[in-house]
Order: sequence, then structure tokens, then C-alpha cells
Amino acid sequence: MRRQILNQPETAPEEALEGLALTNPTLVRYDRARGIVTRATPAKDKVGLVSGGGSGHEPLHAGFVGHGMLDVAVPGAVFASPTALQVHEGTVAADSGRGVVQIVKNYTGDVLNFEIAGELAGDDNAVATETVLVDDDLATQTADDDGPGRRGTAAVLAVEKLCGASAEAGADLHTVAEIGRRVARTARTLAFALSAGTHPGGTAPAFTLEPGEVELGVGIHGERGTGRVPFADADTLVSRLVDPLVAELGLVRGSAVIALVNGLGGAYPIELSIAARAVHRQLGGRGITVARSLAGSYVTSLDMVGISLTLLPADADLLPLWDAPVRTPALTW
Repeated sequence: MRRQILNQPETAPEEALEGLALTNPTLVRYDRARGIVTRATPAKDKVGLVSGGGSGHEPLHAGFVGHGMLDVAVPGAVFASPTALQVHEGTVAADSGRGVVQIVKNYTGDVLNFEIAGELAGDDNAVATETVLVDDDLATQTADDDGPGRRGTAAVLAVEKLCGASAEAGADLHTVAEIGRRVARTARTLAFALSAGTHPGGTAPAFTLEPGEVELGVGIHGERGTGRVPFADADTLVSRLVDPLVAELGLVRGSAVIALVNGLGGAYPIELSIAARAVHRQLGGRGITVARSLAGSYVTSLDMVGISLTLLPADADLLPLWDAPVRTPALTW
């Protein structure tokens, strides 16, 4: 068994959430009975934002509860959707009278349970809801319209930030949701891993690689990628992400983007900064401006060693929302 800093594997998510709340008592509360994380001081008279999904991706989503982002996060077990009842409780808790936007990553369990929760919240017109489906993973893009579609990955960070700023500014329910849908439509993400993550209490990682191999196109639940490429230096590995994303988004000289260099759990800060340097240089060499950027571990996959890169076209009206104040356990400016 891989040695991990745990008590019991099955209680790891709840203990971690309790620790998050104890560390950030002015920002968040953990309601164990309802299985949700809320703002320490609930917002008033604004559109509410709720998101959630399986644990194992920390600081997503509970780390983004606070001013300028989420009102409520609904965590499930490791890599497992929260229940529809949990999501319903979170939706009701997020409402302050102006409706709630539910931000959902595109995974079957999450989509189904958020849909049921939305229907429950709408019974007797109790809470008006709108849904933003995040489906940004370029590796799972296919021509099959009947399939599940692209997975939802690190672009959810941008959706939560930009929707959160819009809600704090007083926008109505439909406007906040449309901001999120626009981001989800235009952002794309691609990832690679040098090694997979290991479940709490697990004996082996989700997949294994030979020393000279890199898994390209991995998912945040330890899903295998679209293929394996040779291990190389940081600049070459980053180009494996930059090149297809630029092509997919049709970025040309004069374009501007928000770039998110995201650690998948096991990449350490010096590696992320080197990767961020490569992203800036490679985009700049094409005449593409990085208008805003982040480098850090925000949407992880347990202890997976790797990074994802998200590019979002930086339309001028999005930048003030990105720059708007935010104060959460994991993101503050």
C-alpha cells in the first residue's frame, strides 16, 4: 500500500472538509449533516452559485466558496458524484431570493443528480435555477453527437470566477448563467501526466507508465489519455498542450487569452512556474497575448503528477469580471 497521511480512507473527504473549515473560519462552514460547504456569512440579495462533484480534486470546489465565487459547494466521495439530495440542500442554501446557478462538470452522475436537484428546487416555484454545463476537455472531443460529450475539467475554475463576479455585481439569474455558458463554450483544456494518482488507501495508481512515457489527454478522475508520447523537456511537453489548443480555438496573431496552468496534484510549484513560462513564451511567439494567467494546483486528481492547460479567449468584457475581487480559501485577490 502507498503510504498516505490518512486515518481511515473512507472518512478522508469529511475530515478534509472539517480541516478546511477550521483553517478558514471567517470564510467557510462545513455542514456535515447536509454534506455541504457554505459561506461563513451567507450573501444577501444576489444570484446564488452552487457547484460540486467528487472529492479528490481539491481545492475544487470547496476551496472556491466565498466572496466573488461560490456560495455553496457540494462534495461527493472520492471521484463520486454527490447525491441529488445533497445538491438540492446546497441549492436551497445558496438561494437568497434571486435564484441559483448550478455549475456542473460534464460527468454522467453529476449531470443526473444536479438535474434532479434542479427539478426538486423548482417544485412549487421554491427556487429558480439555471444550469451551466462545463465541457472543456479537448481530449474527449468527438464527432459523435450521441455520446456524453467532452469531460468537464479545469475550465470550471474560470466559470466559477466569472459567474461569481457577475453575481456579486448584481446581475440577474439569466445573465449570470449566460456568462458561464459562454465561458464553457469557448474554453478548452488539455492535460498530460507523468504518473497517475492513487486513491486513498489504494495499493496502486490508476495506471502505470514506463519511464520514457507520458500520458497525453488524461482526465481528472485518473482516466487514461488519448495516447502516449515520449518524455521530453518542459518546453516540449508544454507544446503538446499549446499547439492543439491554439489550433482548436483558432487563435491567431493579435488574439488574447486567459491561461490557466493547473497542477494535477503531484506537480510542485517550481514545475508549474516553468510550465507557465513555456506557455507565455510559446503563445507570445505566435503573437498571442496572455491577458491574464494563473499557475497553481486548483483542479487536481489526487496525487497525479502532471499539468493541464486551459485557454479562454479574453474578450474585453470578461477581463473586468476576472479582475473583480475574490476571497476564498484557495483563490484571493
